[in-house]
Amino acid sequence: MEDWYPLWLSLRVATVATVIAAVVGVGFAYLLAKGRFRGRSLLEAVLTLPIVLPPTVLGYYLLTTLGVNSPIGRAWESLTGSPLVFTVPAAVIAASVSALPFVVRTARAALEDVDPRLEAVARVAGHPEWRVATLVTLPAARRGLTAGVALGFARALGDFGATVMVAGNIPGRTQTMPIAVFDAVQAGDQATARMGSLVLAAVAVVVLLVVAQTATART
Repeated sequence: MEDWYPLWLSLRVATVATVIAAVVGVGFAYLLAKGRFRGRSLLEAVLTLPIVLPPTVLGYYLLTTLGVNSPIGRAWESLTGSPLVFTVPAAVIAASVSALPFVVRTARAALEDVDPRLEAVARVAGHPEWRVATLVTLPAARRGLTAGVALGFARALGDFGATVMVAGNIPGRTQTMPIAVFDAVQAGDQATARMGSLVLAAVAVVVLLVVAQTATART
């Protein structure tokens, strides 16, 4: 594999997308785990939707949301002077949306497993709810949160359908590793396809080992 740009781009996109998905996902996970409000089930369903939607359908929705005729697309173009779609930021958004439900679901389970007695002690000590979260809940759930972030990274790194819809397949600009593997297969370049697939598989194995180790440590 001579051109490693798709790998470096994938790592950059996945890293930024994971940070976004982690911040947003843990926030929503905390809300779902600890909150009791009307529409909670609907919010959970919306956050989980990217898992069950076909990637191309998710990509289509993102394309219509971020396109030049959408409010977000027009706002982006007025600020930057260029469209949002078919750019690296579009790839980051697609990867973030794809990774978000994995972070939310794993983080929520971890937060719900925190012993409520520990939180009650912090409240009795006079700490406000945000201090209870930062001092007790989040540290106690850190292993589960780490697993969720790891799964989110793996999903962001391997995203294909949504990314190719909103970021396109522009070699040297928006072509990530999964898209490069697809291109190589289409072109009959088995060596490049094999190398790209091995790299992605190796990353996936490392992530799964991290998740497995985290789960073992929790038990």
